[in-house]
Parts: sequence; C-alpha cells; structure tokens
Amino acid sequence: MELKPIKTEADYEEALARIDELWEAEPDSPEGDLLDVLTTLVEAYEEKNYPVLPPDPVEAILHFMENQGLERRDLEPYLGSRARVSEVINRKRPLSLTMIRKLQAGLGISAEILVRPYELQS
Repeated sequence: MELKPIKTEADYEEALARIDELWEAEPDSPEGDLLDVLTTLVEAYEEKNYPVLPPDPVEAILHFMENQGLERRDLEPYLGSRARVSEVINRKRPLSLTMIRKLQAGLGISAEILVRPYELQS
C-alpha cells in the first residue's frame, strides 16, 4: 500500500485492511511506524466523515446510571420527587438549571452535555 491521504471510502477500507495486517507489528520498527501513521490517517478520516456526536442529556444520565449501577431513586436528590425523575427520564419534563447544577456537582455529569437541547415527548 502506498502511503497517501485517505480521501475516499475505498482508501479508508484499504487503510483498515493494512492496519489489520500490521496490528502485531513491533513498536519502533518500519512496520510499527507505518501502523502509527495509518492509524493517525484513519482517525482523521473518521473524525471528518463519521463524527461522534455527544449524547443528549437524558442519554448521558441513563448511561451514567448504568455505569455506576444507579437506580432512578438515586436521582431523587438531584431531580426531585420520584415523579419528577420519571418525567425527566421519560422526556416529559426538561432539566431545569437547578437540576443541571445538582447533577454536575453531585454526580460529576458534564454540565456541557446537560445543557444541550433535546426533544421532549408529549
């Protein structure tokens, strides 16, 4: 494979196949150096063509709960009553600024994610 920028899907697939071949290459060897360069090129192509958008606030809360082994009742100190937690998780009520501050301070969920707009369900 000739080393060149990844501009097309075919270039991308070719680079992925070559990375697979080089995966076990020794660091600081010519093959290892090629692997480093190819992975950098692939990462740049993926960032441009397959951006990963941050989760919406509810998805972030649910993901955090799953990772920490929390249940809905564990959110009550941050969101309010059991009914209020249910409304937020079911997208019936938006997060208030007070809720966002409590979630960020108490659970460490990024305020940058929590303030993102998201759709409510009626």
